[in-house]
Amino acid sequence: MEEFYVGIDVSKARLDVHVHPTGEVFDVTNDETGVDVLVSRLRAVAPALIVLEATGRQEVLAAAGLWAGGLPVAIVNAAQVKSFALALNRRAKTDALDAEAIARFAEAVKPAIRPLPDAETAALEALVTRRRQVLRMRVSEQQRLQQTIDRPMRQSIKRMIEALTLELDRLDGEIDKTIRASPVWQVRENLMASVPGVGKLTARTLMAEMPELGSLSPKAVASLAELAPFTRQSGQWKGKSFTGGGRAHVRTALFMAALSAARHNPPLAKAYKRMLTAGKPKMVALIAIARRLLTILNAIVRDQKPWQTA
Repeated sequence: MEEFYVGIDVSKARLDVHVHPTGEVFDVTNDETGVDVLVSRLRAVAPALIVLEATGRQEVLAAAGLWAGGLPVAIVNAAQVKSFALALNRRAKTDALDAEAIARFAEAVKPAIRPLPDAETAALEALVTRRRQVLRMRVSEQQRLQQTIDRPMRQSIKRMIEALTLELDRLDGEIDKTIRASPVWQVRENLMASVPGVGKLTARTLMAEMPELGSLSPKAVASLAELAPFTRQSGQWKGKSFTGGGRAHVRTALFMAALSAARHNPPLAKAYKRMLTAGKPKMVALIAIARRLLTILNAIVRDQKPWQTA
């Protein structure tokens, strides 16, 4: 029986759809009305897989509608599809061609179908994301204050910093309230925070943006967090390995935790010093520590056992 794969190129206003291998193409508006039409038409196709690129949350409405409609959906990193399209020697770029490349990627790679976050997890993710946005704004204002000498302007910037600080405090209170309302999240936060180097901010970022933690293999969870190394090698030539293709905010939180763990977590501090002694660059060593931290946290959440020093 022939299987059908659907690629959807997402923009703010429109969803361009390609069905492979039939070649059927159509587009709908990226709003509730358009998504209803999309779900209806794809139900008739009964695809084996529908793939959308992560596009800064513009894909969320369509993905949620498709999932609620009982259709198999996967959201993938745009860089993966771009690399796949280049491998096919497809350099022309239009929304319709992008949708076709995504559909062919779906057939070739078959990325894993994972449930969308439930309402509680989505709410926590929204709060954590908003906190990050407000913190970024405050940092920008603090930098602006250092570069400004005009007195009225400095007073305006100071008022803005004060307002942003109050908003950060309010958001922290909302996040605390949300986590206290869930016994499962309280346990998970305490389990992760038991690891030296991992604070509440890291734990909450992982709970909000990596709800799969504890249910995946070490390799899979490292890939999701953008901590899986990609090797570049051809014949006798071997290039440096890089990381990429995952959840950047999770990676950032883990990197900050790795900085702390490299100083305050005895086993990881020893591993970090050992890598530096062996000639590893500091950044490479810290990424390795972040990957180890993630593996430890994945096991702790899976086994429901706090950190124990050997």
